[in-house]
Amino acid sequence: MSVAQGRVATLATLGLVAVTTIWGSTFFLIKDLVGRMAPADFLAVRFLIAAASMLLLFHRSLFRLGRREWLQGVALGVVYGVAQLLQTSGLEHTSASISGFATGMYVVFTPLLGMVLLRQRLPSITWVAVLLAVGGLALLALRGFSLGYGVWITLASALLYGLHIVGLGVWSRPGHAFALSTLQMLVIAAVCLLATLPHGPSLPPDAKAWVAVVYMALAAGAGAMLVQTWAQAHISATRAAIVMTTEPVFAAGFAVAFGGEGLTWRMLAGGALVLGAMYLVELAPRRSNALSAEAAHHEV
Repeated sequence: MSVAQGRVATLATLGLVAVTTIWGSTFFLIKDLVGRMAPADFLAVRFLIAAASMLLLFHRSLFRLGRREWLQGVALGVVYGVAQLLQTSGLEHTSASISGFATGMYVVFTPLLGMVLLRQRLPSITWVAVLLAVGGLALLALRGFSLGYGVWITLASALLYGLHIVGLGVWSRPGHAFALSTLQMLVIAAVCLLATLPHGPSLPPDAKAWVAVVYMALAAGAGAMLVQTWAQAHISATRAAIVMTTEPVFAAGFAVAFGGEGLTWRMLAGGALVLGAMYLVELAPRRSNALSAEAAHHEV
């Protein structure tokens, strides 16, 4: 990896951190909304707004996609849309802490799917990072564990998120990130809209709910999809998954800052483990580059 490529990869990592910060800020909003709206209705309205905004901005770029890229975008959108429906529905049937841990299990599913589907071989330091991230998620989220219905469907959503991360890592290209993001968002909106049939989506009940939905549509929906699609054109799927496990760290931080929760040792220890995992995935490619440079020097 050249110096320029390393800088782009670092920028991509920082972009994903920004995305997970926004996702972390939405958790308490979602919990409130699903108490007043059906999950499918909330998701349909949210992603219809996101899709409309992206289509307005990037509709011309869609015509530059080839047939294969259209099929890839549709497949990614269906996977992500179904994952969203499962995760949000699971939140109705289990506690927020268990849901956060179960969703974060995509950090395990992503490298496993990469090994099975793409025959990828991962360095041992990556597996150490995965274990650290899982341990951090457990400390942040778990207060006891029971495998009820809500847990199982949330784990299913995590598996689909892992599949989406792997697919995006393979199919995303810097030149068509905007088009691929827009296509995915259109398909996600269609999937969520279909889930509201036969009655169609109900609208948010009040102005406060509308503000929350619009924020999640534009910032956590359209903006996040654009950044994630671009970032995954520059870093590996497993690295992206580990970076995105910072979501519960930021969720805990927002809960302390704005939700009235107290700072606990579990938050500090869990956050430290997740950040340690991020440090390892950042360190691994640099160490590999350093060893390659040293080997080249000795060959000369």
